[in-house]
Amino acid sequence: MEWRVPLSDVNFDGAEARAAKAVIDSGWLSNGPCVAEFERVWAEAHESPRAVGVSNATAALHLACIAAGFGPGDEVLCPALTFVATANAIRYVGAKPVLVDIASPAHPLAGVEQYEAAYTPRVKGVMLVHYAGYAADAEAVREWCEAKGLVLIEDAAHAPLLKLEAGLFAGAFGLAGCFSFFPNKNMTTGEGGMLICRDPEVAELARSLRSHGMTTQTRQRHEAKAMSYDVEGLGFNYRMDEIRAAIGLEQLKKLPDANRRRAELAERYRELLRDCAEVELPFLKDRPLSVNHVFPVLLRNADGERRDETRNRMHQRGVQTSVHYPPIHWFSAYREIAAGVRLPQTEDYVDREITLPLYPDMTAEQQILVVETLREALV
Repeated sequence: MEWRVPLSDVNFDGAEARAAKAVIDSGWLSNGPCVAEFERVWAEAHESPRAVGVSNATAALHLACIAAGFGPGDEVLCPALTFVATANAIRYVGAKPVLVDIASPAHPLAGVEQYEAAYTPRVKGVMLVHYAGYAADAEAVREWCEAKGLVLIEDAAHAPLLKLEAGLFAGAFGLAGCFSFFPNKNMTTGEGGMLICRDPEVAELARSLRSHGMTTQTRQRHEAKAMSYDVEGLGFNYRMDEIRAAIGLEQLKKLPDANRRRAELAERYRELLRDCAEVELPFLKDRPLSVNHVFPVLLRNADGERRDETRNRMHQRGVQTSVHYPPIHWFSAYREIAAGVRLPQTEDYVDREITLPLYPDMTAEQQILVVETLREALV
């Protein structure tokens, strides 16, 4: 279907194509100087001493869980309102994700109160999620984790360049912070991810494990800086390639302006929907800092069926929407793990949530069309 207003769009111009062509012309395509430079500028932009580029954010989360030492018999607290990769990464290392509720539909983030309610002596860590680009209370959760002796990992896939009131960027509060460069994110490399951390041993482990656990890399051997290699651990093929890194360098240059534009569009949505009695806006009264990855709205007095009917009417008029996210405990793959789990705030939120289109190149006319289409669909 050709959408009059798509849910998201890439913020590309000729710069990305030129950067990709330069890599192709260089003849070196994987895990080389562009990746190293992308890591350097990403770390610098987030005021982190270290960054490790990987194939996607799921890989970053997996490596973070390995570095945290999570394993069989351990439990890790994780919001149910997140993309399934957050919980999957916990399972990859044999640990059990314990799904927690959000504070409320008006404030759909998990905080200390929600993590405390799900805590048991088997819990070894917390996977904090900055949902929809809004800042979770990372400082308070970090203090709670330190008091409990827990490891904190941040899923900052929605939150690039999000600086919190504590003075640190999202991703910089725990053992590691993990970012996504999927096409619908605030910046994209197609596929791709990044891990930031303070601990040099965490960075060294991630660099080794992203490339099969090898002690030297192909580039080093190509430059005659090493003759052979050892394999020190059971690693993975989680490398980032040079073309993605080159695109990422160009995208990062645009990210501050793109985030500002998203903020303008989000504020305009709030103004356009101010008198729409059938719609509630999350984060309206207690608004955390945000890079506005997506714009969620809630239908009043609705359930999943009415929400889906509304979305279908909008789609028929050419406006694409989504739901962020079906909660993890509703998935078949989590039926056994989450047996008996009831998360009333999350379930209420998801039953009524619609994600409206939001991207930097969105025009004022498109935004008006989205709101008018939503109003018509509600009638």
